Amino acid sequence: MRMVRYCLKADREFDSSIIFFYIGFLNIWNLRTGKYPIHRFEHDARIQALALSQEDATIATASAFDVVMLCPNEEGNLQIAAEFEVQKLVDYLEIVPDTERYPVAVATAGDLVYLLKAEDSARTLHYVYGQPVTCLDVSANQAAFGVKSLGWVYEGNKILVYSLEAERCVSKLGNALGDFTCVNLRDSPPNLMVSGNMDRRVRIHDLRTDSIALSISAHQLGVSAVQMDDWKIVSGGEEGLVSVWDYRMSQKLWEVHSRHPVRHISFNSHSLITAHVPYERVVRSADLDNFATHRRHRGLIQAYAFAVDQLAFQSTVPICRSSCDAMPGYNYDLALAFPPDSI
Repeated sequence: MRMVRYCLKADREFDSSIIFFYIGFLNIWNLRTGKYPIHRFEHDARIQALALSQEDATIATASAFDVVMLCPNEEGNLQIAAEFEVQKLVDYLEIVPDTERYPVAVATAGDLVYLLKAEDSARTLHYVYGQPVTCLDVSANQAAFGVKSLGWVYEGNKILVYSLEAERCVSKLGNALGDFTCVNLRDSPPNLMVSGNMDRRVRIHDLRTDSIALSISAHQLGVSAVQMDDWKIVSGGEEGLVSVWDYRMSQKLWEVHSRHPVRHISFNSHSLITAHVPYERVVRSADLDNFATHRRHRGLIQAYAFAVDQLAFQSTVPICRSSCDAMPGYNYDLALAFPPDSI
């Protein structure tokens, strides 16, 4: 049986486009215009990584040893803006925001980090043999990625911050026993960055002093996803727990649990999207009907709305709510609830 590989991504407003891919096919949908794809692109091999720009319709995909960047032309149709060849299979891929004329991306492949500019060939931004990259995020002028410690010289796992303009390392952060599994640079306040680690902790890093401004013990089985804004952190763990923190007070405000580990988190001022992917995605039974109906083999995409009106009458801060009566999540006296819907 040929298994399907898929990924869902959307921009920060959650209403412009969504991408579904399997094997080597990439389908691009517009959520406002209808149920049929507006563009289809085919690779020769399965797609390993995908990135969607938050500013425009630029898309980057990695398949085998090729990275392709798609951009809309004057008529609005997507076309290939650049193609790159790399030496190893790509693990992580991100599009750099706020680039003016030419799209720019950063890709990691094992212990290599590439800077991909549409008007240039692939350039090696970072490489240390035997030091694989474990997570990646980018901002308009920097890239941050976690690296494992060298096997023969233990220094602790770190996050390296590179200047994309100077193409050099400007900060070395952390010295953790566990692997850094996620990092959020793009959405963090100026001079701050948040990361998650397999040692169960969420850390806020001060980029001005290369120090840890705050460390929170967050998830029992390790942190798998994290995002930060100017006052709160949303973190997800391998145990399936999603937590909202007010980092100014080091206080947890809300949490909800799902069966599967949290793999993706994305929120803005009014919405929160979480994606839960099961460890076992291979059906051990030959009963296909059981596979179609049994929830243990299904991933979940959960959508939450941040309360902004008087319905959250007892809330001191605007967190998630819905009209359902059951509130299995902890509310910490904030009158919080969440929708039971799952896609």
